[in-house]
Amino acid sequence: MHKIENILKDRILILDGAMGTMIQRYKLTEEDFRGERFKDSTTLLKGNNDLLCLTRPDVIETIHREYLEVGTDIIETNTFNANAISMEDYNMSGLVKEINIAAAKLARKAADDYTKQNPDKPRFVAGSIGPTNKTASMSPKVENPIFRAVTFDDLYFAYKEQIEGLVDGGVDLLLIETIFDTLNAKAALFAADEVRKERNIALPIMISVTLSDKGGRTLSGQTIGGFLASVSHIDFLSVGLNCSFGAKDMKPFLKELGRLAPSFISAYPNAGLPNQFGEYDETPEIMAGQIKEYIDEGLVNILGGCCGTTPEHIARYSELVKNAIPHKPAEKPKYMWLSGLELLEAKPEINFINIGERLNVAGSRKFLRLIKEQKYEEALTIAHKQVEDGAQVLDVNMDEGLLDGVKEMTTFLNLMASDPDVSRIPVMIDSSKWEVLEAGLKCVQGKPIVNSISLKGGEEEFLHQARLVRQYGAAVIIMAFDETGQADTYSRRIEICERAYKLLINDGFNPLDIIFDPNILAIATGIEEHRNYAVDFLETITWIKKNLPHAKISGGVSNLSFSFRGNDYVREAMHAVFLYYAIQRGMDMGIVNPGQSVVYDDIPSDLRNLVEDVIFNRRPEATDELIEYAEKVKNENTGQTEQKVEEWRSYPLDERIQYALIKGISDYLEEDLAEALKVYPKAVDIIDKPLMDGMNKVGDLFGSGKMFLPQVVKTARTMKRAVAILQPTLEAQKASSSGNNKAGKLVIATVKGDVHDIGKNIVSIILACNNYEVIDLGVMTPPEVIIQKVKEEQPDILCLSGLITPSLEEMSIVAHEMEKAGFSIPLMIGGATTSKLHTAIKIDPKYNNGSVVYVKDASQAPAAVSKLINPTTKNSYIKEIKDEYSSLRDNAVDKKEGLLPLSEVLGKGMKADWSEYITPTPKVEGRQMLKHIPIEKIIPYIDWKFFFHSWNLSARYASVQHIDDCPSCRQQWLNSFPEQEREKATEGMQLYKDAKELLDQLVFNKAEYINAVFGIFEAYSDNECIFINDICFPMLRQQKKNEKGEYLSLCDFVAPKTSGMKDFVGGFTVTAGIGANELMSEYERQGDEYKVLLLKSVLDRLAEATTEWLHAKIRKEYWGFAPDENISVNEMFALKYQGIRPAVGYPSIPDQSINFLLNDNLLQSKEIGVELTENGVMLPNASVSGIIISHPKSKYFNIGNILDDQLEAYIERRGEDAQLIRKFLGANLV
Repeated sequence: MHKIENILKDRILILDGAMGTMIQRYKLTEEDFRGERFKDSTTLLKGNNDLLCLTRPDVIETIHREYLEVGTDIIETNTFNANAISMEDYNMSGLVKEINIAAAKLARKAADDYTKQNPDKPRFVAGSIGPTNKTASMSPKVENPIFRAVTFDDLYFAYKEQIEGLVDGGVDLLLIETIFDTLNAKAALFAADEVRKERNIALPIMISVTLSDKGGRTLSGQTIGGFLASVSHIDFLSVGLNCSFGAKDMKPFLKELGRLAPSFISAYPNAGLPNQFGEYDETPEIMAGQIKEYIDEGLVNILGGCCGTTPEHIARYSELVKNAIPHKPAEKPKYMWLSGLELLEAKPEINFINIGERLNVAGSRKFLRLIKEQKYEEALTIAHKQVEDGAQVLDVNMDEGLLDGVKEMTTFLNLMASDPDVSRIPVMIDSSKWEVLEAGLKCVQGKPIVNSISLKGGEEEFLHQARLVRQYGAAVIIMAFDETGQADTYSRRIEICERAYKLLINDGFNPLDIIFDPNILAIATGIEEHRNYAVDFLETITWIKKNLPHAKISGGVSNLSFSFRGNDYVREAMHAVFLYYAIQRGMDMGIVNPGQSVVYDDIPSDLRNLVEDVIFNRRPEATDELIEYAEKVKNENTGQTEQKVEEWRSYPLDERIQYALIKGISDYLEEDLAEALKVYPKAVDIIDKPLMDGMNKVGDLFGSGKMFLPQVVKTARTMKRAVAILQPTLEAQKASSSGNNKAGKLVIATVKGDVHDIGKNIVSIILACNNYEVIDLGVMTPPEVIIQKVKEEQPDILCLSGLITPSLEEMSIVAHEMEKAGFSIPLMIGGATTSKLHTAIKIDPKYNNGSVVYVKDASQAPAAVSKLINPTTKNSYIKEIKDEYSSLRDNAVDKKEGLLPLSEVLGKGMKADWSEYITPTPKVEGRQMLKHIPIEKIIPYIDWKFFFHSWNLSARYASVQHIDDCPSCRQQWLNSFPEQEREKATEGMQLYKDAKELLDQLVFNKAEYINAVFGIFEAYSDNECIFINDICFPMLRQQKKNEKGEYLSLCDFVAPKTSGMKDFVGGFTVTAGIGANELMSEYERQGDEYKVLLLKSVLDRLAEATTEWLHAKIRKEYWGFAPDENISVNEMFALKYQGIRPAVGYPSIPDQSINFLLNDNLLQSKEIGVELTENGVMLPNASVSGIIISHPKSKYFNIGNILDDQLEAYIERRGEDAQLIRKFLGANLV
């Protein structure tokens, strides 16, 4: 058969287009995916495209032939997810081998048929190997960056099984594609290499990476250069780009790839960028015009299509590639390539590579202590400092007798990978134990250096380890050590280095990746044999550079001055002099302290001469003289560093502290507070004066509208950090600022049965910023706990919050208990379901001893509290409120008069002709669970208007989502607002940016926060109930008189039992908070209220967005009553779809207790992690539940107020305690 390598030199080959896009064209059902064999599967199988190789092979083979018919040279097997890890989602990991064999045979048959038709145009089969749905370089848990959901070994075994199946099925080559994490790809390459060796076959490998954004990096953060270095150890056929972009946007990155890669280049872009429905709009004509540029400019050797492309797109390629000149691969690298997230090419102009030495438990007592104490985050700051000081590689060593080296190396490298500032540079994995080195190699997605292997264990062991180093994709340091021991003379050094070099070269090791460490040993020890160590090392450098082509030289420079421990200046002077001469001779890199401040030219001449005498062994007495000099200058520090400071750092101390608070800057808090402790007599004075002055300014700015909620929250975070810094001093001085100069004290709580606390937290923060002491009791607080805390704390005001209707009754209970306990302090009421009218009618009369004050939102709280605490305004303010409440109660009688008796409204609902609309039978009946829904699927469905509303900002700022991230675009958007509003709009822009960054972080870490359960069941209406799966769901009907004379109930939209028509109703519960508590708790531990509120508000939006997404899926797919629906997300927000999805606790189902019927009886929502409080509130907080009705005339409405006659009838149908139901319907009763 024709060799593909030879063909690629002469012409551009065509790869097929998208398999998934073509499968979607067939509109396959769940039954198609199941087939007869899997009809009883308990897992939904629709979407498991690879399974179709077994259940619908006719579809897959037809798609292959469609692509071959239009001129495709290489077709991919339908095995993108056919690995044990991805198949876990469908409980089908045991079918991996079978699926891959079947898929390869299907493609093989089709390709062979077309090759027979035209032997001059051979067709090839590429085994498609996807990235799996997990990542080895990143943690799915934001709060635990060390955690990995999958390991290198997991991936290796999964990939090996897949590759063996593909080879058994007869593929010509492998295509490792859509690489978003290079460590995953390295595991696949390792497995492929193993299979090639075991079967003794030359199996070409194509590699294709996907970039996550226009910054040109993979999802795991690597640049193109960094990625190429990571895979440069493999002899692959081609490297390329796929997915992510359309052809136009992919082009600049393709050029960069072609400039660097010494291989053939492939490209298979998407058909443009996805629209808001995830569909691709670029036509074959448009895409062909862009692809033509690739060909005309000689950028590619293999061309295909990814998402959204079809045979119609690929058909255009055949004509374009005729007589085209293929890309000419770049030359092989002349210099060593290393990488972290970015490429480090050891070019001559670099001169010397600094390898940071401080992440070594043997060389840094601080690092050892932190690792032993498992203070990994603090240990990571040492890495940061090394990078800041100029380290180009970071050496990591965990060799210490009491440490588990494998565990600690894995843990710390995983943590380093989570920090892009650190992981951008390569790692040197340093250990004397092979198992530790190998553990490290399995953690690093870049191309690291292994330090080290040697001939100490003989040639067989040496070559075995070297081959594995190469297979894992690393460069290697060879220690000058053999079976007889360490080389300590010039002759022994060159003997061992030459022997090791020849062994490696003859075994196929790339000479560019060979680094020798000829042993830098301690000099000036007083031992005669040690005097020539430095000279011998320098001479060895010269010999290696002359005799061992491309080999590099490294060494541990601090070993040289070991005898001068404790005298840093002399040690650094010795290192500077030694490196000066070593680099001249060709030393390429060294393990050094990058923060070393002593420079060769700055060393006093007398010291420099002494050091040179010792290094070059010029005079026997030089050692003694250097020791004498060292004693004289011990611990001296020569030279100072200059720091550039920001302008505000030059302000007076108090102004600096206030500025930091107002701007939310905590970088200099420790420095400024340390200075303040010298100025103020006590730590408490710092809190009461400059800190509280700053907080008072914040309160004034917020009150005047010049500062906005997100800024206030950041300020509170900074204040908390300042107090935490001062806390040890406060305790030592037995001092406290508590209550001394506070404006007042408040107790605040979310009432029993209610878990909602975003509003409460905002109020707490704002009041704290106004110099009030706030004691927050949290959520679900029983009345007895509140009363007890009021007794203990004696606050000036009690504040109650609640979001759900039953919370209104709970607030009334607390008011009554306050009355019974004899309290008279003001009671402040707030929350989404509260209102001034309800407060006047239901709560205020229960608390005659005191006053009840309703506040609409957080912005009103400071003014209300100020009036209630100020003696000059308190009485008049309370009288004003009581008069207003009395008036509201008097007028409430009129509202009752506007309601009709239940008997009059029962026959006046929506009139539907049930013979006109026949409810479609659902495609999927019964209960279904969707776990770990990817957040990136949900983000397009977020309605940002409500996000801004939750932060007390205008919904108009939601338009920020449509502007490009360029300065002019942002300025143009800001200019669209009146001048006096632009500062607020700027804050809105920043808030949106922070929210997007948080979402990106959750996506990056593959946070598994979102679950859903839904069911579509037979249903009918009868006696003001909807019976869903024979469970009675009582409904309410409007009673407020209206001109239309129509009084709606949800029962109106479901076929009555008497009609004899078959109807269906869906139920759903979604949550976006599973597992989010860990991240929330981490933010709380950090005292970061801003991030806590940001996360909560984002999770709430994700829950609502998931509801929107799920409803659309149900309408079009699972139920399918609107299969041809074609509306935008904005049109969804505008309710342009068929049917409705009323949520429990909302206007048409105000009874929160319906959640017990829906979640416990119908959906069993506990299985997706949703629990209910005693008041029917769902936990996690970011959850939504409701029902789905399909009738075209159904619509949303508000039940409004009801009379006792309907309440009594409802209580009877509900079958629950009357008092309990009254509590749940409190907001509807008059």
